[in-house]
Amino acid sequence: MHCVRQKSVSVLSRQCCGGFHNLIPGFIEPAPKWNLQRQLRRTKVLSVASMNPHVKEMEYAVRGPIVIRAAEIEADLNKGVPKPFTEVIRANIGDCHATGQSPIKFLRQVVTLCVFPDLMTEPNFPSDAKDRAQRILNDCGGKSVGAYSDSAGLMVVRKDIADFISKRDGQPASFENVYLSTGASDGIKTIMKMLMTGKSGKDRAGVMIPIPQYPLYTATTAEYNAYTINYYLDEDNKWALNIPDLEKSLDAARPHCKPRAIVVINPGNPTGQVLSRKNIEDVIKFAKRENLFILADEVYQDNVYDENSEFFSFKKVLTEMGPDYNNVELASFMSSSKGFMGECGFRAGYFEAVNLDPEVVPYLNKSISAKLCSSVPGQALMDVIVNPPKPSEPSYTHFMQEKENVLSQLKEKALLTTSTFNSIEGMKCNILQGAMYAFPRIFLPPKAIETAKSMGISPDFLYCSELLEATGICVVPGSGFGQQEGTYHFRSTILPQLNELKKMMCGFQEFHEKFMNKYK
Repeated sequence: MHCVRQKSVSVLSRQCCGGFHNLIPGFIEPAPKWNLQRQLRRTKVLSVASMNPHVKEMEYAVRGPIVIRAAEIEADLNKGVPKPFTEVIRANIGDCHATGQSPIKFLRQVVTLCVFPDLMTEPNFPSDAKDRAQRILNDCGGKSVGAYSDSAGLMVVRKDIADFISKRDGQPASFENVYLSTGASDGIKTIMKMLMTGKSGKDRAGVMIPIPQYPLYTATTAEYNAYTINYYLDEDNKWALNIPDLEKSLDAARPHCKPRAIVVINPGNPTGQVLSRKNIEDVIKFAKRENLFILADEVYQDNVYDENSEFFSFKKVLTEMGPDYNNVELASFMSSSKGFMGECGFRAGYFEAVNLDPEVVPYLNKSISAKLCSSVPGQALMDVIVNPPKPSEPSYTHFMQEKENVLSQLKEKALLTTSTFNSIEGMKCNILQGAMYAFPRIFLPPKAIETAKSMGISPDFLYCSELLEATGICVVPGSGFGQQEGTYHFRSTILPQLNELKKMMCGFQEFHEKFMNKYK
């Protein structure tokens, strides 16, 4: 009887996969040997050694080491740690509202009504805001911005964008070529991904990128394992594009890649230039001749301050150059984050893609469908940007006052920044024709250059680092954007409020003199 019971327990234990043993006090079943060996061998699946090597190559200077150090200094100030200044002035990134710019009231009113339609009955909201909100909601699933939209975006918004482009350029635009995106950056990456060859070595895609450049582009080419073809903007000619230099850069890159596209940022980031129509025509001719896709980053199109400059969209110029150019592929990008709006947090943007091969369009649509859609509240905001109050509507006067106030202040700050930097010995700055940045050249003493090299850092990084520690002013070294060999720069926004900007300019003057004397 005893033996039978023992056998039954053994059978039950096997059938219960060890669960029966848990009922016996003090019993510990030994782990299988193979399981122990697995546990001993187990390592992290994702490590620095095993992760995607292209991600490791990515760099993004506007949120780099200087900015990280600025955050640490701010934390110290909050703890009462003594510093030679009382605050950090962040001039490293084009974040308008973070530096004190007030939101445009009408934009926020419409988005608020879209997000919380119960407010439609409130008398404090003007009728034109309610009309726009209701029109957008009528195009949403369930009349809610909480529903997905079509992958390309709400139809009503795409049609309003096409109307905006048509009025801006005096040329027809089709909503079928318009795609809403999560900021302009998402649209740029969408097109760049389509341009990749999926091959390596000399067959991988090459993308021409302006130097100095916005770091999104080199970060994306690194992420996609594309080949970056640097072409240098002409600093001595207001940062214009020099066609012989484009040709030289392209020829040098041919043995290493398959050139596919050229990126143009107009108005310029970080350089603040506004391209002339002639310069745009020359770039389009170059792209046609070399069979390149044009990516036109035009997010600063509202930000033109120089009286002798004017914004021309690549779409307008391309169309007006005639039928000989209707096979030149172009994608142009716009965002809610810049201009007079400064609504960075909504991550709203769009791109218009023209002259694409009709057989490619379904694949573009398939590619964006994998992301479902961009933020629908962001799409609502973009709709108001391209469809602002009309002169006959109640919100028009106040809207125009707010818009003109923002742009006039930016113009004043652009002039102040240019004149101040050019008044400092050992510094030179092109006129800020547009955008939101200055990119002055600093002529550093040999001792400063040698000191930086001995520390394993770039000389402009040394300059910006010491500037931050001495004054609390946070700017980005020019080496983070690219620059001609042997030249040194930094990028500074013009976004701080006017009194802050004046304080910042005084800080620059005092620091620069001390820095130059230190390394004389």
